[in-house]
Amino acid sequence: MRITSALVDPALLDLPWHLPLEEWPADHLVALPQGISRHIVRFVKLNDTVYALKETRERIAEKEYDLLRALERIDFPAVKAVAIVTDRTDTDGEPLESVLITRHLQFSLPYRALFSHVLRPETMNRLLDALAALIVRMHLTGFSWGDCSLSNTLFRRDAGAFAAYLVDAETGNLYPKLSEGQRSEDIEILRLNIFGECLDLQAAELLHEAIDPETVVDDIVSRYERLWHEVTYEQEVARDARHDIEGRIRRLNDLGFDVAEVAMSTVDGGYRVRPKVVDAGYHTRRLLRLTGLDAEENQARQLLNDLDAYRAESDLIDEQQAAHRWLTEVFEPVVRAVPANLRRKLEPQEIFSQIIQHKWLLSERAGRDVGMAPAVQSYLTDVLAHKPDEQAVLGVEVGAV
Repeated sequence: MRITSALVDPALLDLPWHLPLEEWPADHLVALPQGISRHIVRFVKLNDTVYALKETRERIAEKEYDLLRALERIDFPAVKAVAIVTDRTDTDGEPLESVLITRHLQFSLPYRALFSHVLRPETMNRLLDALAALIVRMHLTGFSWGDCSLSNTLFRRDAGAFAAYLVDAETGNLYPKLSEGQRSEDIEILRLNIFGECLDLQAAELLHEAIDPETVVDDIVSRYERLWHEVTYEQEVARDARHDIEGRIRRLNDLGFDVAEVAMSTVDGGYRVRPKVVDAGYHTRRLLRLTGLDAEENQARQLLNDLDAYRAESDLIDEQQAAHRWLTEVFEPVVRAVPANLRRKLEPQEIFSQIIQHKWLLSERAGRDVGMAPAVQSYLTDVLAHKPDEQAVLGVEVGAV
């Protein structure tokens, strides 16, 4: 027996590798929900860590191990490869198939398991959004899955949201960039696999009667295509139409993506714009690194979007220089413009975030960018002055702290 791994748990060596997985004794196994698989899959718990073991041919195991390791290096949402066990033999010396070991994703379930229960419409929508977002991110990465299904996708609850994860990469391939043909083929496989699984669940009377397989598949593909278009198309905007950029970012947010930065290049009479999307948490870290401002995630996203737009308009190449100038020329003057008697209403980062939103609304109504100064004055007079002090809202007597 031979184990190939970047980091081996010594307890793995004590497992009964001389037996086929389907013959492993129950005292070594953990019962967890799993989807349909063409291979034998078992779960074991060692030192408080749960591993998934899949029996397959050595060449397939090596390919999937390498792919999962590559996806981990680019921080893609997939299960983590732990090891490959090869050169296995039984007690008679007969060869056994190799085993791929991955770390089980805690608190996760296959999509198939959830589809076999009653789903509220809002839950279904969030699940489909998470799946569409996973496929879009996958294709942006250059990964062609080749076997997307309800069984091969895990979901995990995360503070009221859903996140989707890839769990089986043996049919996948990682390229520098996908062609339109590769992307379309992947979506067609997704359509066929998920439709077939829904029919299978329906035949077994496990699919809720309100769920129509064809509608589910069409909905996933529709969400994917809308998100793919919104994320990838390059938009040309006029120099005086900055609010159009903010509008596009808002559309991405409505589709479930946060925007890390906006790639802009100048063209005759305006800009060519392409937003870049990321996971939650990126904005807080990036804002702190660039400006020293500590903000909540949504606040940080809005501040960074404004910083990136400022950088593009100012034709500043150096990111650190742009951040310093934005902090001293945009953020701090806005905060200083708030009268002393209004500063206890909200924290500075929240005030600035709300001013950005207020400016966007005013620009939408006017059909043009109204500018920061008028937006600040309008916000202070029409919005902030009528808000209660934040400390009072929290039940703390103003002036007591």
